Amino acid sequence: MTAKIFASDSVQTLEEFEDGALRVADALAERGVTPGQRVILKAGNSAAYVATLLGLMHAAASIILVDQQERPEETLRIARRTGAKLVLVDNDAPVADGLDPITLYELLVSAAGRTRLDSRLSFDTWCEMPDSLIMWTSGSTGSPKGIVKSGGKFLRNLRRNADQVGHVADDVLVPLLPFSHQYGLSMVLIAWLVRCSLVIAPYRRLDRSLVMAGQSGGTVFDATPASYRSMLNIVTRKPGLREHLDRVRMFCVGAAPLDQPLVDRYVEEFELPLLDSYGSTELGNVAFATLDNPVACGRAMEGIGLRVVDEEGLPVPAGRPGEIEVHTPDGLEGYLGEEGELVPVPGGWTRTGDLGHLDEQDNVFVLGRKYAVHRNGYTLHPELIERKAAAAGCSTRIVALDDGSRGSHLVFFVEDEEDRGVPHWREVLRGALPEFEHPNAVVAMDRFPLNRNGKPDKLLLQELAEKQRAGGLLPRQRDSAGQSRPTPA
Repeated sequence: MTAKIFASDSVQTLEEFEDGALRVADALAERGVTPGQRVILKAGNSAAYVATLLGLMHAAASIILVDQQERPEETLRIARRTGAKLVLVDNDAPVADGLDPITLYELLVSAAGRTRLDSRLSFDTWCEMPDSLIMWTSGSTGSPKGIVKSGGKFLRNLRRNADQVGHVADDVLVPLLPFSHQYGLSMVLIAWLVRCSLVIAPYRRLDRSLVMAGQSGGTVFDATPASYRSMLNIVTRKPGLREHLDRVRMFCVGAAPLDQPLVDRYVEEFELPLLDSYGSTELGNVAFATLDNPVACGRAMEGIGLRVVDEEGLPVPAGRPGEIEVHTPDGLEGYLGEEGELVPVPGGWTRTGDLGHLDEQDNVFVLGRKYAVHRNGYTLHPELIERKAAAAGCSTRIVALDDGSRGSHLVFFVEDEEDRGVPHWREVLRGALPEFEHPNAVVAMDRFPLNRNGKPDKLLLQELAEKQRAGGLLPRQRDSAGQSRPTPA
């Protein structure tokens, strides 16, 4: 099978596409891009985005990936902080006055028809640079941090990824993810490494994405749990779209916690599990479930160490929860300093801040962030409570609000697509959780708001909880144990 790049308005063989990327690299050089120069790429998923990305890698630019929806003032701050001399955008990317960006279309026009200076793409110089890539954390729990990565380490990490998951040249990858973030970028470059096909689908329109996947013969999907939940709802409402998934051999998932009931529904509907994964922008991709080992997040990839430790940093036995630590040769070089400098980080075992445990076969079960709140003498882990609720069929995200002497006030936001109502979910939660973990309030919503990386937007949920409390919409009553409880509907 000849590998192709499928976009909404074009289909090219991989060779044709790379030929165009070389011309883009020449157009970049004409604009003064030299090895090591920092360039901002702020655009949505498109064939032009991928061609520009490959062109920048060939030109050995230090690529600063900025989400297309990032605020203009933040983009300006990033440009000043990094010392970027060139800003590349698409027509929909908001930018501040003074940046003088170049649009991807303008770059493509300049690249069209020119004689190539090189015969094939080479990333050798790019791979040698310590700041080949500058990416940003999602900022879901605070201000985003600049993550500085080596191109060589990044690509080696993706080769481990492809080897463990089992990507092959005949695959057609369908990543329903933003390419400006770790997960989406990984799938774009895995397609290049494996020399397989890539579908650049409009991931915010899942119905159109499914049609594109079917027409191009999509075999491997990658998406967040929220997208998989929506995709299942779409094929349930529109059964005609189901046939577009007939060639899929792997549904891969990451970027956010995965609920077991959703996995069970995919096994029932498609006879395929959702293959979970574990990693981060800082550490890269770490562990993957596979078709022959579809357990939790699977095992760590070859060459990467993963262990679970107690509060003293000592490894714990299989089955006992603790903090996950990772030892990887593929991690970040360091963080971006305020003056744009690289602030190195030490190597060795890295504490992730994630709670989890290993089983006897070294499969990693990620339980959530190592984040605890206190209420009425109990120490509670909201993400562990969320997993208990999910096992009972209740998809929830918990926000903890300070509640004075009693500790934390827990607001459960529940995804209620079938409009079952708050009383129903209160009853489910009371049956699934011990009394000391019961909610102070339950707020039902059609679906969780998502941040730009496809994860539930915890900052927005925090704001919603604060507004609910400020407006007196989170009433409480005392039960016989002195526990603060939501009033009945």
